[in-house]
Parts: sequence; structure tokens; C-alpha cells
Amino acid sequence: MSLENLSNGRKLLIFAVMAFGQFMALLDTQVVAASLNSIQAGLSAGPDEIAWVQTAYLMAEIVMIPLAAFLSQALSTRWLFTLSAALFTLSSLLCGAAWSIESMTVFRAIQGFVGGAMVPTVFATGFAMFDGKRRAMVPAVLGVVATLAPTLGPTIGGWITDAVSWRWLFFINIGPGIVITVLMPILGRVDEPNLAMLKRIDWLHALSLAMFLGALQYVLEEGPRHQWLEDQAVATAALISAVGAVVFFERSFFSRMPILKLSPFRRPTFALACALNVVIGFGLYSAVYLTPLFLGRVRGFSSMEIGTTVFVAGIFMTAGAPLAARLTTLIDQRIVIAVGFSLFAASCWLMAQITPVWGFWELLWPQALRGFSILLCIVPAVGMALNGVPPSELRYASGLFNLMRNLGGAIGIAAATTWIQDSVRLNVERFGEALAHANPAGLAHAGAIMARHTADAAHARLMMDGALAQTVGLQALTLAFRDVFLVMAAIFVAALVLVPFARTMILRDAAPVAEH
Repeated sequence: MSLENLSNGRKLLIFAVMAFGQFMALLDTQVVAASLNSIQAGLSAGPDEIAWVQTAYLMAEIVMIPLAAFLSQALSTRWLFTLSAALFTLSSLLCGAAWSIESMTVFRAIQGFVGGAMVPTVFATGFAMFDGKRRAMVPAVLGVVATLAPTLGPTIGGWITDAVSWRWLFFINIGPGIVITVLMPILGRVDEPNLAMLKRIDWLHALSLAMFLGALQYVLEEGPRHQWLEDQAVATAALISAVGAVVFFERSFFSRMPILKLSPFRRPTFALACALNVVIGFGLYSAVYLTPLFLGRVRGFSSMEIGTTVFVAGIFMTAGAPLAARLTTLIDQRIVIAVGFSLFAASCWLMAQITPVWGFWELLWPQALRGFSILLCIVPAVGMALNGVPPSELRYASGLFNLMRNLGGAIGIAAATTWIQDSVRLNVERFGEALAHANPAGLAHAGAIMARHTADAAHARLMMDGALAQTVGLQALTLAFRDVFLVMAAIFVAALVLVPFARTMILRDAAPVAEH
């Protein structure tokens, strides 16, 4: 990238504008999570249909993230980001004005697709514009954005829906989107376009990429709700994804103009960093998903109460960023990421002590530890992946690296949902067996106590059965959350095995030029 004519102040401003655009795109992945019931009522949608408000966005976004490398090279970073911000703003307006679930699904898919271009582009641009210790701040700032946006999404969404209307979940993007659209062309050229690439585009490669990743995202989103391959639609999507994957990899190796280059994987450290990023995405998105789920289903918290409780993690994420950036300029990044993974595993182990009465104060320190540790995971992982990458491959490396985190998140949420469902069934069966062998005299005594409060013995029995069923259900669900957090802790501990095999560099005042 030719950046010689840009002052440091101009570079910082470009980076800040792009980082804010990335925040908008990532925020919208989760901003509707706490408001789906309101959107469902407003659009007269069915329970199964409303899930597409989330699924359509994620399917489209995961396809665009790797495509952004090719498009930024063909159109230039400045014009791709400007076009992405403009279309994101327009699609946000259309989402807010949606008149049916069908129109909402189409507009959300467009919003996710165009917004996905902003996610990896800013990583590549930041690493190209800065060097030395300034480069260390790039993954720190973008790490905060990548973790804070999905964490705050449900909180902000719930507050907006309660205060105004669910339509303002999308209208709030219009003002900032216009500002970004206007500023990006003015701030200066980051690189030059190569429009000739558009004439030689491998459309089969692009189509196979969309089939592979889009259908895979659908399988991961819908599989847990429909018993995976037992559902015809999920099974069909899995087949489409498999066929798309075969064609995609064939085109990646043999196409004259591949839409996505896999050459960054030739660097062992990049491949290891991507593997670690899958684990990071798994833990980050699973935790962001599981904690509000527990508070809603077990504690019965409102959207606002859930948002207030999970906000703690966001505070400590922000606090951990400067330390993570500083440490990567002082010590081996492998030490930093090993500490980060260990602390994240410890936070999951603390969450595995959860009980049905846990609320804000009980969740405070596990969430604080998780929020603080996640930046110690992300910042060195980004450095491992992108430091030393040749400029010609930096865009593709950024796209692939960000794709790995999103895939890890999708896999993590799907796995966590499935594990909870299976664990609840198993725990209920165990409780049933225990109750079957319980002391009949004790159960009769409990029934007598209930009967004292009602003249109808049959009604007393129903009340006791209902109370017992509710207690068993809550205990079984809580134990399921415990099981999932223990598995997550084990995954992060196991991933530590990969860390010593990566080769890293400490960022000094000069830019690194090659891996050694």
C-alpha cells in the first residue's frame, strides 16, 4: 500500500473512522438479540421465522469477510469502505422501515453482506499504516471493538427497544453511517485500485465460497434448534456446504484469479494463530451467548437487567487493552497469549460453580476475569497472524484470520446450545431416577404440608408436582450451564499446547519485515 503521503495524524483519523465503521457492523450482529420478541410482534412473524433476522445477517457477513480482500484490492480500500458504509446505512434504513418478515430478512442479509467488508479491511489497513510500537495498538483497539460490540449489542438493543421502538435499532446507524461515508473519500488515498481484476474475476470461485460459508453458517445456526441432520432443510444445507467447499478449494489452488488466496497458510505461525483464533471466537461468542441465556431462563431477568449484569465484562475488556498492547512490546507474545488463555479458562471454571440464585454480584468476578483476559488472547493472536506478512498478502491474511474467529463463534454457539439441550435431558433423567428412589414418607409429608394451604387435595398434589417440576427444571438447566463452562475451560487449557510452536516477534520501534 502506498501511504507515504499521509501524515501520522491523517493515518490515525483514517484508522479511527474505519474502526468506528467496524464497531457498527459488529454491533449489529447482536443488537437485535434482546429485541426479537418485539420485532416478531411488530412484523407479525412466526417463532421460526423471526430467527432469520439474526441468521440472514450472519450468513451474509461470513461470506463477505473473506471476499473483502479481493474487493479492496480491485476497488481500493478507500472506495470499498465508502461503498460499504453507504450501503450499510441504506440497508439499515430499509431494515427500520421493513413491513414484513420477508422484507426484513432480505434487508438484513444485505446489511450483513455490505457490513462484512468493514470488518477485515480495517485490520489490514491498520497493519499497513503503522509500524513498531504503534502497530501494537492496532490489535488492542480493534480487539476492544471486536469484543465490546457483540457484548454490548443486547444491552444497547434492549435499552433502545424499551425507550423508543425496535425500529430504532436500525435507524441509529443512519447518522454515523453518513459521517463515515462522507469522511472516507476526503481523508485521502490508502492505496490504488486495480479495476482490471474485476474483469478477470472467477465467478465460480465466488459462488462456491458463498455456498460453502453461507450454508455452513445456516447449519450452525439452525442445527441445534432442529436436531441437526434429522431436519431436511439442515441436511440439504450441509450437502450444499460440502459441495461448495470442494469446488472452493479446487478453485483456490487452480484458478488463475482466485477470489481468496490461501497462501498465508504457508506460514506455520499464521496457521497456528488462526487455530488459536477459532478457540478465541468459540469462547468469546459462547460466553456472550450463555450468560444472558442463563439470566433470562433461570433467573427470569428482563432485557435491561441482563444488560446491566453483562456490562461488567465490557468494562474490563476496555481496561485490559492498554496492558495487552504494552506487553506485546516488552515480552514474547506467546507468554502473553498463554496467560490470556489460562485466565480465560479460570473464568470459565469460576462460571462452572454457578447456582440458580446467581445474579449481578456472583457473576461480577467471573465476568471481570473473562473480560480482562480476552484481550490478552486477541492482541498477541493478531500480532502472530499479521506481523511479517508481505504487503501483497496482508488483505487476504486479515480476511482469513477474521473468518476464523467468526467460524469459531458460530461453532461455539451451536455446540453450546446442543450441549445444554443434551445435558438438560440427561440431568432431568437423573433427577427422575433419584426421585423414584426417594423416601415415600418424605414425599407424603411434603404433600400434607401443601394440603394445609388448600382445601382441595388434588389441587395440592398438582401444586406440589408443579413446584417440584419447576425446581427440577431449574436445577437441571443450571447443571447444564455448569457442564458447558467446564468444557469451555478444558478447550482453552488444551489449546495451550499450540502456543510454544508459534514464532513471534516483539514489536520495537522499527517495523518487522519477515518472520524468523
